[in-house]
Amino acid sequence: QVQLVESGGGLVQAGGSLRLSCAASGRTFSSAAMGWFRQAPGKEREFVAAISWSGLTTYYADSMKGRFAISRDNAKNTVYLQMNSVKPEDTAVYYCAAGSSGYYYTRPRSADFNSWGQGTQVTVSS
Repeated sequence: QVQLVESGGGLVQAGGSLRLSCAASGRTFSSAAMGWFRQAPGKEREFVAAISWSGLTTYYADSMKGRFAISRDNAKNTVYLQMNSVKPEDTAVYYCAAGSSGYYYTRPRSADFNSWGQGTQVTVSS
């Protein structure tokens, strides 16, 4: 399994930017698809973005497309989520997850991920 630790969360004003990082330990990072999910208070966890093992394929939730960008550096065992033009509704705990596969033909779901980080809080003020 992969152990995951998120960082980079915090307080940001609406319209600003934030970059989340997820450091992974374990030999399987470079062969696993990676994803970001978020959960706001009182809401279910939702998919944000994912990236294939090679970094060549990315997947986004419709509401984040064009504002968020996922990337990975397999040499550093790290996956990133660049968040631009943030909105108050982006406020949530953001979780990093490692997939049970390296590639998905369709947008993956939370059930496709078998390792999860503890989460990092992102708060967007209006």
